[in-house]
Amino acid sequence: MGSEGSHITPIPKATLGDYLAISRPDHWFKNIFMLPGAALAVVLSDIPFSSISMTPLIMGIVAACFLSSANYTINEWLDAEFDRHHPVKKNRPSARGCIRGPLVYVQWLAFASAGLFFSSLLSVQFFLFAVAFLVMGLIYNVRPIRTKDVLYLDVLSESINNPLRFLLGWAAIASNAIPPSSILLAYWMGGAYLMAVKRYAEYRFIGDPALAGRYRRSFRYYSEESLLLSAFFYALSATFFLGVFLIKYRVEFLLAIPFLALLFVWYLKIGMRADSVTQKPEQLYKETYFILYVVFLTVLILLLFLIDMPWLNFLVEQRHFSPQ
Repeated sequence: MGSEGSHITPIPKATLGDYLAISRPDHWFKNIFMLPGAALAVVLSDIPFSSISMTPLIMGIVAACFLSSANYTINEWLDAEFDRHHPVKKNRPSARGCIRGPLVYVQWLAFASAGLFFSSLLSVQFFLFAVAFLVMGLIYNVRPIRTKDVLYLDVLSESINNPLRFLLGWAAIASNAIPPSSILLAYWMGGAYLMAVKRYAEYRFIGDPALAGRYRRSFRYYSEESLLLSAFFYALSATFFLGVFLIKYRVEFLLAIPFLALLFVWYLKIGMRADSVTQKPEQLYKETYFILYVVFLTVLILLLFLIDMPWLNFLVEQRHFSPQ
């Protein structure tokens, strides 16, 4: 018999909205990273522009949204025990114990099945990339592998979703080839840079290395310095591979490199703020001037694609000088 006055606080029951929230539809915007893959497929493939249909791309984006929701569903459920140590994430339904495991797995299966179904309607290549996208979500989140707990591998395994999204966009347009490896590596390292800055912002926001290590096991081995240095490495790698691609396929794009470098620096500046929005990339739209700069950079790259500048070839051509 319990002592007088003792009571047990009942665990609130999760609503349908809570279950849908853990699938994070507000993160679907990340599938915009498929569009450069689709655009490059149009440019580099031999498919006549007049025969290209947007229907497969739209269907591919829908498939990617379902697959990403499957990954987010399992992510939040398996992170519940760790999120309880985060100042903000401890209030998530999973962390508060509201979510029920069987329903989570049903939801994961529903999203995964829907994503693979739409993928199967496109091409074998798209379907295989979709499977890889789903499998990487399991590798990242599920024990005994769970790469999100491993130093550096947490960033690299999560950011590989960037080139996978690029491949999905490419395969929605051109299913008989694969894009150049240089652009895929640039996409991967660019994603790793974004993720490293996010980790840096999270680590600083928590402000307690011991608490940070309980929230995210990889934080037991990181420091602010190592996270910044890793972000610098990923940024350098991304620009190197991007430079290789640009020189090989369109020299005009080299003019965009300084503006891309400024984008990396600006993003890091945002990441160094207290309680930085880089912890929640879905809220990056609040950085109005940064978003306007991204729009400017997109327009610039589009213009460089349309305008030929033959005089830039001197940057890549070998020149011989005759002795006097």
